[in-house]
Parts: sequence; C-alpha cells; structure tokens
Amino acid sequence: MGGNGMSSGPEPVSPDPAAMRAQDDRDAWNPDVDGTTPASPGAEPAHRAFTAGAANAQCDAEPIHIPGGIQPHGYLLCLSSTLTIIQASENVGTLVGCPVEQLLGEPVDVVIGAAAAARVAHAAATAMLDETPLYVGVMENPFFSPREGVQDHLAAAVDGPELDITMHRHDGNLIVELEVARHSNADVFASMYPLVRTFTRSLQDVETLTELGDLAVREVRAMTGFGRVLLYKFDDEGRSQVLSEHIEDGYASFLNQLFPASDIPRQARALYVKQRVRLVANAQAKAARLVPAMNPATGRPTDLSYAALRSFSPIHLEYMRNMGTYASMSVSLVVRGQLWGLISCHDHDARLVPFEVRVAIEHLGQIVSLQIEAKEERAETAYLLRLRRTMSRLMGSLAEQDDYLSALKSAPDDLLCFAGSTGAAIVVDGKATLIGSTPDQDTVLALSQWLSSSTSGVYATDALSQAWPRASRHTDTASGILAVPISQIFRNYVIWFRPETTRTITWAGEPVKRVSSQNGSVAPRKDFAPWLETVRNRSIRWHAVELEIAGEFRLGMLNIVLRHAEGLAELANELRRTNKELEAFSYSVSHDLRAPLRHIAGYGDLLRESDGDKLSERSKRFLHNMLESARFAGVLVDDLLTFSQMGRAALRPVSVDLNQLVRSVAQEFGAETANRKVEWIIPELPTVTGDPAFLQIALRNLFSNAVKYTRTRESARIELSAQSTADEYIVSVRDNGVGFNMKYVNKLFGVFQRLHRAEEFDGTGIGLANVRRIIERHDGRTWAEGREGEGAAFHFSLPKVFRAEATETEPGAGKLLNPTPPTPPAPPAPQN
Repeated sequence: MGGNGMSSGPEPVSPDPAAMRAQDDRDAWNPDVDGTTPASPGAEPAHRAFTAGAANAQCDAEPIHIPGGIQPHGYLLCLSSTLTIIQASENVGTLVGCPVEQLLGEPVDVVIGAAAAARVAHAAATAMLDETPLYVGVMENPFFSPREGVQDHLAAAVDGPELDITMHRHDGNLIVELEVARHSNADVFASMYPLVRTFTRSLQDVETLTELGDLAVREVRAMTGFGRVLLYKFDDEGRSQVLSEHIEDGYASFLNQLFPASDIPRQARALYVKQRVRLVANAQAKAARLVPAMNPATGRPTDLSYAALRSFSPIHLEYMRNMGTYASMSVSLVVRGQLWGLISCHDHDARLVPFEVRVAIEHLGQIVSLQIEAKEERAETAYLLRLRRTMSRLMGSLAEQDDYLSALKSAPDDLLCFAGSTGAAIVVDGKATLIGSTPDQDTVLALSQWLSSSTSGVYATDALSQAWPRASRHTDTASGILAVPISQIFRNYVIWFRPETTRTITWAGEPVKRVSSQNGSVAPRKDFAPWLETVRNRSIRWHAVELEIAGEFRLGMLNIVLRHAEGLAELANELRRTNKELEAFSYSVSHDLRAPLRHIAGYGDLLRESDGDKLSERSKRFLHNMLESARFAGVLVDDLLTFSQMGRAALRPVSVDLNQLVRSVAQEFGAETANRKVEWIIPELPTVTGDPAFLQIALRNLFSNAVKYTRTRESARIELSAQSTADEYIVSVRDNGVGFNMKYVNKLFGVFQRLHRAEEFDGTGIGLANVRRIIERHDGRTWAEGREGEGAAFHFSLPKVFRAEATETEPGAGKLLNPTPPTPPAPPAPQN
C-alpha cells in the first residue's frame, strides 16, 4: 500500500514478454488479469480475499494529501495574502535560529530576506500559481554558516549558501518551498539540455513501446544514479506490471512482475497526476511537522498535493524499507490526461536528487508520455483501419443482399477476423447460426435471452462465467464474448466468442496486505520474492478499438435492418392495398354470382320435377352432377362472401355468454349427427366480450370441422374447454377424428388450404381462414395441435379487456351491405 505511492511497481497482465512485444502495434501492454487461482504453496485464497479487501479499503481512505509535515531536506512556509507567515515547517526554526512559533505572523523576509521576498511578492501578484508550482529562482541563505568536516550531503542539505524557491497556490494557501541549491545561480537550468539531449536523439531509433521503455529507464538511471529504475503501466483496476528495468548488481529484478493495486492506492495515483515528480530522499528521516497543525486560514490541515516536499505515509516508508529501498523517485507518465504508468527509481542508500535533475527528469517524463500516446494512437489507428476495412467488406456484402443473415454466413473469415475471435453466432428470430468454435445452439440461445434481460447496447467481457455462471461449462469456447444487438425490438444478436487463455503470472511477492489483529491497521508486506498465480476462466481482453468498431458495426446493421424493414413495410402496404382490392373484388363477384347460381340450381330442380321421367338415365346423371356442382359453387360463393365481409364489417362488441352461444350452435348440427353416435362434452364456459355474430361463425366453423372429421369414427367425441389467464380466455375445441400431420400446421388457417382430399371430406377450405380473421379482429390468437389418426385440437384466445378497432371499417372498404353473414342460397321462384 504505499500511502503516498510506492516506488516499485503494480499489476496488469500480459506476463509473456514476447507476447507483449508482438502485440505492441495493436495493444501496447494491455493488461489482462483478474479472478486468479493461487499456485504458490501455502496460499490461502479465502483469507487473501478478505485481508486484501480490508487492506485496500484502508489504503484508499488514507488522507495522504494532508500528512501534516514535510521531508526534512527542505523548508515550507504558508503565507497570508499580505505575505506574512501563518504556518511553517518546524525545521524553519533551525534555519533561522529561533523557535518556529516566534516566526508566525512575521513577514516572509525574516526568513528569506528582502530581495527574495520582493521576488515572491511579484510572483504572487502576477503569475498563475493556482495548482501550478512556479520556480521563482535562487536566493542567498542569510543564515548560512560554513561548517568544517561535513561529509554527508544530506546533513548539509539543511545548511547551504543558496536556496531554490518554488511557490504555488492551492486550497486558499500560498505555499513557498525552499531547498538547498546545488548549482550556481547563473546556470540553474544550463545542465538540463545535456541531460536530456542523448535521450531525445535516441528517440529517433525507437519504434516500439518496449524499446521506448528500455531507453527511458536506462537514461533515467544514468541521469540520477539510482541503483534500480523501473517503468511500469497501470491497468484499469490500478494494478501494475513492470515493463522495463535497468539495475546495477546487488538489486533484485522485478521485470515482468506484477504489483497489486493496494501498493499504490487510488488517492496516491490521483496525486501522481497533480505532482509529476515525487522524491523520497531518505526513508529513515523524520518528517518536519507543520506548525501549527491546523492552518489558521482554512481551519483544517494544509493540503500539500502540489508540494514537492510533502512527507510520506509511515506505512509507505516502512514498505520501502522492507524492500531494502531507502531513497526513491517516481516520474508520472500521463497519457490523455490519465495516469498511464510511472518511472520509478530505487536506491539502497539515502539519495538527494538536485532540483535541476528533477526538472530534467520531469521533462523526460513528459517526452516519454507524448511518445507513448503517439505510438499507442498510431497502433490503435492502424488496427482500427484494419478492422474498418473488414467491416466495410461485410457492410458491402450486406448491402448487396436482401438477406443479411445469408450475407453474414457467406463471409465467415471476415466475421471472425473482424473481432479477433475464434467463433461467432448470429441469433435471429429465436434461431442461432453458428460459425467457428462456439457453444451449442441451446446455450447460445439461452445466452441471447440473458443478454436481452441483463444488458443493453454493445456488451463485452473477458470473464463471462462471472456474469453468467452457465458459461463456466463452456470456457473452452466462450470465456469471453462481444455481443452486438442488431434489433431494437427482438433478441437478435451477433455474438463473438473467445476461449479461455490460461496464464501463469508472477507477482512481486504475495499480492496481499495483512490487517493487524491488534488495532486493525494495515501492515505493509515484507516478502517480495516471486509469487506465482494461475489465471483461469478468462479470455484475451477485448480492446477498446474492437469495442469502438463493434458500435459502428451495430449502427451499420441497424441501418441495413431498418432499410430492409422499410422495404418490407412498403411491400406490406402494397399487399394491404391489394388485399383490400381483392376483398372488394371477391365481395362483388361472390355477391353477383349468387343469383346466377341460384337460377341454375332452381331451374335444374324445375327441369327434374317437370320432365325428369322423360330423361334418359344418362341425362338424369348429367342433370344430377350439374345440380351438385351448382350447389357446391353456391356454398363456395357464400363462404367467399362471408370471408370478404370478415374484414369489412364493423365489430359490435357486447358481453357474450359462451354457454348460450355454444348450445345454440351445437343444436344446428342435430340433424347431421342424428344417425351417428356423437358425444358432446361442454363444461361451464365464461362470459366474454366480442361480436356475437362473428363469434357464432367462428364456433360454427370449428364445430363443423369436428363433426366432419369424426365422420369415420364409430363413436365421435367433441369436447370444449376454457381456461383463464391473467390477460385472456383460451377456448379449445377437441375431437377424436382423423387429425393431421403437425408439419402442415402453418397451412391450416390459410384460404383454400386443405389437408385431406375433397373426395374424402367435403368443404371449401375457407372455414378456418374465417376463424382466424374473426379472432384476430378481436385481438386474439389462433393455433392448432393434431396427430394423424388420433384427433385434433383448435384453440383461440380472447382478451379480457376488449380494445376497440381503430376504425369501424377499413379504409377503402366501402359501404357495408350486410354486417351478418349471408344465408345459403334458395332456389328461385318458378317463372313462366
């Protein structure tokens, strides 16, 4: 936990250096670890999880920005708006030679002299100091007294001939920091250029981020003299991985090892963005406390977020000592405004880095940050362009074909390459088309249902089993998924799959902090020996560029689907107009044909009655066939007229007692079933809302079918039933007749659809079409079940709450001549 930020390292996950270098152009150092399984002897996963959680919470809560003191190699003053001293570090008293309390309320020139005070006043009045430390310059130390025999440069740090002055304003405080100058006044920044010149010149030969990291740590170590210099990157969870390292003999290596997020907790990472260079000159030195402890101007501890001299957490200093590190310096690598990583320096001995060297190192860190950003953006842009070219091919293929499912299936290589996956599934209308290595179809369909209920928009995870436990049985194909919905309404998805990638990673010591049982405080870990851990149930992480292109793919798919939907809608409108015209035509034709057919039947009957005995047997047979055909044609015309009226007549919904309606319809078949054994089973039925005339037609057609198709049974059974759900009533008519093959069930309710030969069972093939049209106009559903030779069951539903139609008659239907179905034709009266 290094309270103020550890100087050693953290934890992302691509443990294989070769793999990282090979992937530099696409995913530079992209971490990939989580949910791991200990592989070290004696590991205690449950205890680790508990102690890590408690430790992380304490680390994240530590107020490291208000430590109440500074490192003792410098001095700090808090000034009022009139430049009087309102707070000071206690070692200022040593510098001046009097108790620091006596300086409170005094003008700042009593410490830094009149000339330096004038420069401070000018900067305070003219410069932008808010959260931006400004180097004011070098001042003579008016209290310097040379001492003979001083060998320790750290001991001399509190007593030098000149002092560097920096100042900034933060949280209402004007903060002035003083450090012993280790350069001549004339050339304070003269050495910066030679310090970074070699590095900037070498950048021309650097091509990858790995090479850049190696160059940076080598140059920083040469410029600072630290014994070990590391470069590491943070992942999204605050863990870090050492990517480059330069060490001298006697220092342990941490190359490619991981550090937990608690080593550099959240608030410490935030401070690294504000203060880009942080130095711990001596991990054993005692902090110089601020006097008074509470800032008089704010009434609270002074916020030292931007102070270079800010002291560090005692836990962090103990952490450093446990590593054998007694001096450290960290340089922030900030990319796109976010803390990308750190260059971290360690030494076995105390080390005071001169001001101008720190400035040079900060400049180097900015150059490295810009190079990282440029190289990452170049790699991401190149990868994005490759993905976009692939997507363009897919979109072009989709645009050329009417069926986007067939288009996607016809380009499996592009589909898989598009998201860097090993398998893909296209889920449309409850069916899954599988490509490559995927789970089985049932699992994919269940996954699409889970996605529909639990996610929205583009969804990606490299640990699917954590979010959807059923995936734990399919880690070989689906440890990670990228799912793109391609419909705003239906559960239609394109899903890409990635398999488990098992990795063994190396931590720099067991990645856990122990919580003291005595007082609940966090104790820093002491062991930094390599600690192995196996990563399971995870795929390669989805790259941000892949998610970006997936979003573009979704928009493209939605546009294509919408364009197809618009075409289908236009076709549907055209079909609707055509149907209306056909309905009007069928109504007119069937209505006009009734009279001629009635005349044919009527005159035929008259001919048979008046001259039948004069006709030959052959002529009688011809006359009989003609009359039968005329009557069948009359029934067909009546059925057509009724069918056309189903879409034209206005509904007149009322409360309908199904018991009474069913009994009246069943009685109509009394004569037809008089010489047969037919058992009618009619239980108590509910009262519904609907048009009684139309419902009577629907029931008459269902009863007619049941009577007709049980004709071959010695004992027929026709059974009604009704059940109630939350929203609707379901009425069923079952029989034990000839039944039908379920593979033809979708044809049953179509016009002129017959599943049996006309020679076996008469009928026009319009009755069930009438039933469907009537029930749909009541906002209900129709369906059927059957087994050959065992019978059939026809079901329809009626909503409990009747919703009125938009219009009483459909547009273009014309005037309704007869809202009730016509009666069968009668023979015409004899004419002379």
